[in-house]
Amino acid sequence: MNSSQSDAQAESTAKEEVIKEQDKNQELFPIVGIGASAGGLEAFTQLLKYLPVDTGMGFVLIQHLSPNHKSLLSEILARATQMPVMEVQDCMMVEPNHIYIIPPNSKMTLDQNLLRLAPRERIQGKDLSVDAFFNSLAQERGSKAIGVVLSGADGDGAFGLKAIKEAGGITFAQCEASAQVSSMPNTAAATGHVDFILTPEEIAVCLAKISHHPYVTYPEPEKTLEGLAHDKNPLKNIFTLLQADTGIDFTHYKHTTLKRRILRRMALYKLDILEDYAKYLQSNPKEVEALSQEFLIHVTSFFRDPEVFQALIEQVFPSLMLNRAPTDPIRIWVAGCSTGEEVYSIAICLQEFLDTQDSPKIMIFGTDISELAIEKARSGTYIPSLVEQISPERLRRFFVKVEGGYEISKPIRQMCVFAKQNLLADPPFSQLDLISCRNVLIYFGTTLQKQVLPMFHYSLKSTGFLLLGSSESTGESSDLFAPVNKKQRIYARKLTATRLNTDYFIGNYLEQKVNGKQMNSDAGSGFDLLKEADRIVWNKYAPAGVIINSDLEIIQFRGDTSPYLSPAPGKPSFNLLNMAEANLRLELRAALMEAKRLDIPIRKSNIPLSGKELKEVTIEVISLKPPHTKESYFLILFEEVPPLASPQLLEDNRKLKPTRGKQTANSQELIQLKCELTATQQELATTKEYLQTVIQEQESITQELTTANEEILSSNEELRSTNEELQTAQEEIQATNEELNITNEELQSRILESSKVNSDLRNLLSSVNIPIVMLGSDLSIRRFTPMAEKIFNLIPTDVGRPFSHIKSNINVPNLEQLIEEVIDTLVIKKQE
Repeated sequence: MNSSQSDAQAESTAKEEVIKEQDKNQELFPIVGIGASAGGLEAFTQLLKYLPVDTGMGFVLIQHLSPNHKSLLSEILARATQMPVMEVQDCMMVEPNHIYIIPPNSKMTLDQNLLRLAPRERIQGKDLSVDAFFNSLAQERGSKAIGVVLSGADGDGAFGLKAIKEAGGITFAQCEASAQVSSMPNTAAATGHVDFILTPEEIAVCLAKISHHPYVTYPEPEKTLEGLAHDKNPLKNIFTLLQADTGIDFTHYKHTTLKRRILRRMALYKLDILEDYAKYLQSNPKEVEALSQEFLIHVTSFFRDPEVFQALIEQVFPSLMLNRAPTDPIRIWVAGCSTGEEVYSIAICLQEFLDTQDSPKIMIFGTDISELAIEKARSGTYIPSLVEQISPERLRRFFVKVEGGYEISKPIRQMCVFAKQNLLADPPFSQLDLISCRNVLIYFGTTLQKQVLPMFHYSLKSTGFLLLGSSESTGESSDLFAPVNKKQRIYARKLTATRLNTDYFIGNYLEQKVNGKQMNSDAGSGFDLLKEADRIVWNKYAPAGVIINSDLEIIQFRGDTSPYLSPAPGKPSFNLLNMAEANLRLELRAALMEAKRLDIPIRKSNIPLSGKELKEVTIEVISLKPPHTKESYFLILFEEVPPLASPQLLEDNRKLKPTRGKQTANSQELIQLKCELTATQQELATTKEYLQTVIQEQESITQELTTANEEILSSNEELRSTNEELQTAQEEIQATNEELNITNEELQSRILESSKVNSDLRNLLSSVNIPIVMLGSDLSIRRFTPMAEKIFNLIPTDVGRPFSHIKSNINVPNLEQLIEEVIDTLVIKKQE
């Protein structure tokens, strides 16, 4: 009995695992989006005719349909394939080996494997339903998204194919020779984001082959790359080939994305073994270049994330213009600019911001490692689908319509300079007001991020800003940048020491010579006698000191601070308290806390230094607040003072009698004890003062917390009250909704009754042999029987015309007058 129960339990567990596996596969199967417009019916039919029924893919067809007529597309296409074909209803789930047709007058998107319908929208007069679905497909399925653009008469689908390829999907377009109308697939191909340009029959064959490749069948294809290789290090040979051809070392890039891109290329060439693809790379240099372009993902668009540009206009640009001289140019660097959309977007926003004030010279540098992307950015010409999200006002002002698309206007192009640059190997720009590096760091490993962010800190002015992508942050370099807008990833440069990596300065430069002699380095240095004299005086007479920021990080040493500060053992650090001499730490901490709290210079005197010689030092902490910034800085000065013997010690020394020119051992011991007692008393007084400061701060913090707690309680009560009001309003809305539903049902019932009565009336009038004409109150013809057509000379188009316009065959001179009298009096009148 126990054995049978265990077998049953094992069988049940196995079934559950099978069901879970089926559910998992159900979620992970690829979905093919197919878009078309004019001539799409023939292309759809040809593609489905040659498409196997067991690919394991789901197919969604999006065509521009008339909004006023019922679509017969699903019935027509059902004859071309054995797969189920159905017109989509809202929230319909996508299943493998099924075909789904968009209904008329609808916008369709994919959300959690459900097809969502919404009223169709027109952007600048165009129907972009294909782009809308492709974008949602790319976001939902990623590498398992496949996009196909067939015959059509506009540019719909081009922008969506770009999104699919950026997400790691595979893209197709119908070749010009086989398309009835080639505008739609040609526009998609012109973006450079189409993998295959084929006939519908060839697209079907290619889809069948791709459907069995691990790239689209495995849940996480990048994790299967090692399983498809026999070499211990499958990526090493490929990276070596890429570096030899392009000069780019991808070793420290994040390998997850790179593996997915390699597998995508393998799927395009139907290669299942990584070594086979490596051999293919060795024999096909063009594929090496194509793979490098795949790695250099170009994700950009005009005014991407509008909230970011709004934050630039409201927070960054006003700060850049504060106290700026008219001759001081605004310098901006867009690192990883791709095809230039972001560079031009920043230029447009900055120009709009400066319209109301004197405009200094604007210099925007766009750099990218891809020569193809830089050439595209320099041309400044974009197809219509790439500028459809731009407002009509900006399109009229900053763009010029040219053949095949739009070109950036000349004033904006003159602001922008584009150049090829390896961010990790070439020297950076300097004295910049803003650096924009969005969605570049996410592809770098930690090692590369540690190299790039300090370089950005070095390149910015002290008042400069850094803009990162929505998924990026300063990470381990947070000590270099202060957040200005965390949500939009805008940071301000901190005044701190820059740890710049200068590995890119490796060129062999010839020494400059003049008249056969090496140039004197001091000749052009602009030696200033007065400044040199000032420097000597400051070093000799001015007290030593340091400047620190609010995090107690030293950003500048002034003079010789070695008696007071020294590097701490372990990891290098510029923290003041870590470097301070042991006896100074307590006093420094107390003085800094007091200076922050009171915002006045704080002076601490007669602090003994440890060592063989008895020395004392005076420290002074002065608060520094640069204008137009919230960051706080402090100047700390160290002034050594000679120790003076106390009056009591001098009196004791007078009482002691010298013996043979030397003090006795007891006298020396007494002096030493008194010195130690004095130092201990001073230390106790300092500690007491420090503790008192800590207690005051704690009391202040407690008071602030109490106030904040009261505010939170008050806000909580307000929220509760608001919640109750919302609940009441919700109940009222529900009641109103129920009433509207009832009214709607009544109206539908009356409409059905009216339809029946109308149908009966039509049947009656068409079957009766009596000439009858029905008129409205304005004597316009509403209906008539077939017998009345001959008597009154009526035709079907006379419905709605005034009866007085009709010349009848009966001789009743005052017929209209009789009709009006009947309408007014409701009394029947007869006349033969």
